[in-house]
Amino acid sequence: MTGRHHLDRYRTLRLVGALACLSAVLGACTSTGEEVTASVPYDYRHRHPIAVTEANRSIVVFVGHARGGLSGSQRADVLGLAQTWVREGTGAIIADVPVDTPNARAAAASFREIQSVLMAGGVPSRAITMRHYRPDDPRTLPTIRLSYPKISAVAGPCGLWPQDLGPNIDNVAYNENRQYHNFGCATQRNLAAMIDNPADLEQPRPESAAYTSRRSIAFDKYRKGVATETTYPEADKAKLSDTGK
Repeated sequence: MTGRHHLDRYRTLRLVGALACLSAVLGACTSTGEEVTASVPYDYRHRHPIAVTEANRSIVVFVGHARGGLSGSQRADVLGLAQTWVREGTGAIIADVPVDTPNARAAAASFREIQSVLMAGGVPSRAITMRHYRPDDPRTLPTIRLSYPKISAVAGPCGLWPQDLGPNIDNVAYNENRQYHNFGCATQRNLAAMIDNPADLEQPRPESAAYTSRRSIAFDKYRKGVATETTYPEADKAKLSDTGK
């Protein structure tokens, strides 16, 4: 029994070894020995995509050491900030007010007026937070900075030139007539800056209510058999030519 047991064990080990060698040979046949790396997209919209993220919107209020209030233009800037916060703000308005500076007292008085203007523009008092700071450079005029987070569309960074634009044996983009890496980045960045509502990049807006008054007038004309288009009696006064009629 002992000899037969050793014989069976020997056969089992030989079988396992053969299977291991076979798997190694098959693996060597399917391996290319080359590393697979991600390729650079050819389309500039994929190379420089527009991303939706959260960014800060801010304004600066300059305060002189002998003035404890806001000018007319500053009051308009603060009111405009309040109106945009109501529409797009995703967090509290942070007011950075300087301390231990020559204009610290005037800045404190200006902040109180800023707070009242913000509240008049629709910002609740609980959404206004004040933080004190000390300027790093004593030569600059300390200012009151108002900022809040909002959803924003961004693209870039631009100005990256990983390859030479001219003829070069190593320049794959030039040799294969591809777009250079920075191509289209400025266009994408400007388009992102012009988008009013970044949510439009992800989904359409819901339909607004129909203008029922105008629709009723058009349906009434249609029932009477009258032309439904709008006529403008003075539309021809500014025309320069009758070409196309």
